[in-house]
Amino acid sequence: MALETFSYDNKIVKNFAYATMLWSIVGMLVGLIISLQLVFPSLNLGIACTTFGRLRPLHTNAIIFAFVGNGMFMGIYYSLQRLCKARMFNDTLSKIHFWGWQFIIVAAALTLVSGITSGKEYAELEWPIDILITLIWVVFGINLFGTILKRRERHLYVAIWFYIATWVTVAMLHIINSFELPVTFFKSYSWYAGVQDALVQWWYGHNAVAFFLTTPYLGIMYYFIPKAANRPVYSYRLSIIHFWALIFLYIWAGPHHLLYTALPDWAQTLGMIFSIMLIAPSWGGMINGLLTLRGAWDKVRENPVLKFMVVAITAYGMATFEGPMLSIKSVNAISHYTDWTIAHVHVGALGWNGFLTFGVLYWLIPVLFRTELYSKKLANFHFWIGTLGIIFYVLPLYWAGFTQSLMWKEFTAEGQLANTFLSTVTRIAPMYAMRSIGGSMYLVGALVMLYNLIKTIQLGSLLENEESSAPALVGEYTSHSTDHWHRWIERRPIQLLVFSLIMVAIGGIIELVPTFLVKSNIPTIASVKPYTPLELQGRDIYVREGCSNCHSQMIRPFRSETERYGEYSKAGEFVYDHPFLWGSKRTGPDLQREGGDKLKKPNAWHFNHMRDPQSISPGSIMPAYPWLMDDNLDTSNTGAKIRAMIKMGVPYPDGYDKIANQDLMHQADSIAQDLKQNQIKVMSNKEIIAVIAYLQRLGTDIYKEK
Repeated sequence: MALETFSYDNKIVKNFAYATMLWSIVGMLVGLIISLQLVFPSLNLGIACTTFGRLRPLHTNAIIFAFVGNGMFMGIYYSLQRLCKARMFNDTLSKIHFWGWQFIIVAAALTLVSGITSGKEYAELEWPIDILITLIWVVFGINLFGTILKRRERHLYVAIWFYIATWVTVAMLHIINSFELPVTFFKSYSWYAGVQDALVQWWYGHNAVAFFLTTPYLGIMYYFIPKAANRPVYSYRLSIIHFWALIFLYIWAGPHHLLYTALPDWAQTLGMIFSIMLIAPSWGGMINGLLTLRGAWDKVRENPVLKFMVVAITAYGMATFEGPMLSIKSVNAISHYTDWTIAHVHVGALGWNGFLTFGVLYWLIPVLFRTELYSKKLANFHFWIGTLGIIFYVLPLYWAGFTQSLMWKEFTAEGQLANTFLSTVTRIAPMYAMRSIGGSMYLVGALVMLYNLIKTIQLGSLLENEESSAPALVGEYTSHSTDHWHRWIERRPIQLLVFSLIMVAIGGIIELVPTFLVKSNIPTIASVKPYTPLELQGRDIYVREGCSNCHSQMIRPFRSETERYGEYSKAGEFVYDHPFLWGSKRTGPDLQREGGDKLKKPNAWHFNHMRDPQSISPGSIMPAYPWLMDDNLDTSNTGAKIRAMIKMGVPYPDGYDKIANQDLMHQADSIAQDLKQNQIKVMSNKEIIAVIAYLQRLGTDIYKEK
């Protein structure tokens, strides 16, 4: 059979590899800074763009979409060409994909530190960037499927199954979660509200972890581990079970982020059940990866690439065991809102994604540049300091999480809460410091890798267009009796795409649709009213400053929480919340009843607390917000915000948008006058007035009902 000659595009792989190396350092450095801010609050610097609330989403987006995202594309663009025996479908699309993705990352960084955010965790980017993400993802999809369709290899290797499922599922998740109503070019409101918004967000949030941080990396694992070890994958049949079971079960698990919340109990239970079931396919993949190395353990001892990969697979196994355990309600009652969850996330991020990316880089750069790795000693140093860094990072956070939970729930013999919330914060300060040391060690390892790879690049030269040859794919395949039944779909990429979409859509439809269509899932409360214009503006500032990164607004039905905060939260309280602000961690106390009868503090307290938290609460690690006292409240968009809310069903009176600013100033004047009586002189048009109005509103509706 005649051979066709073609070339692989190594330049695009190199570009994504360089971007991966760059953004790894940036993302980890920002992570180290925010970890130190929890130990030394003065590092917030009193500047808006450097506070924890603004830098924390920058860190998560930089790691997920910049570091891991570029690492994913690096692995896919290299492996897909070899597995399909074809050059990428279109070089121009490859360039648009690369530069478009880097533009998105830069735009994300600039907007997030500027306080331009939707407020939804892992989906903070505003609507223009969401649209750009969609367009670039489509470009990637055309390039991906174009390459698959023009392949010269009939069989679709297991890695490609995971790439296809990644593309179609991320597209579905991003589009559905990003339904938002633009108010201005830099401001939008989530189309969903309260409980429904929470369910959609964590359906997206959990599955962003599943289908952006896990499935593409499993495909990369299935390609690069056999390559690095020079051994075939352990079990073809296990890979089939792993793939289909994983993509079907994963999509159901999102509600386990919302256990004991106002989400309907049936949805919580579904999330818990399917999360527990996820252990089987997840560990099937881990076993398949580790057993691929059977008989090659001598190579593991000698080869730093394989060392990174073994620890990566082990971390994947640990994280995918712990995740289902945290989904059990009795365990979640202990872990949720504590640093245990942060430790769990970083086992996956640092161990699975980080170490697998490092291993691929150490293998790929010498191959692309046709040379040997500059220094195996430095690579081994990176491995050990990185491994120790993970240990020093996660163990103190586990300790901190257990400490937080036990102290929150502790009662005295007289039946009173034994600890203030602030005492739980000061108690875990040493654990936060130790976590920062671990993060520093991990960052040092990444810097050593960067130096090692730069020196390796200098030793060699890039082969931009790698020549290869393969027979053309001609005619339909005639099946044989010895063929495995799964071969039928492996040779049909479009059918594989459609079946993958069906598998991942089933869970989403069953969980989401009843929550929207069955009214009894969200019982209304007559006393709950829309926010006043001033409160709405204050809420938007609260979102802008990232306050929900530290404060929850969801009181769970535990005695320890109702004693500390007040009446437990109910679904009907959040029907006008676009977006929901339930939070996922309590570095500060829950604020759902902050303005209610039990917790209500004077306006002066809130003013002084925002200006200088440590003067009001000694030992607090909350940053100061002095600019709120200086910056004027922008009321030019009040009418547009009211109109947007009306479109989403919030029952403001007809024509209210035209007089909303009159009500806003009337309420602002009353707060400013109250502050003046407490010897605080501040103009009624300052942002702090709106924030105070919002905080004083929280919880008042439920007390009105009584």
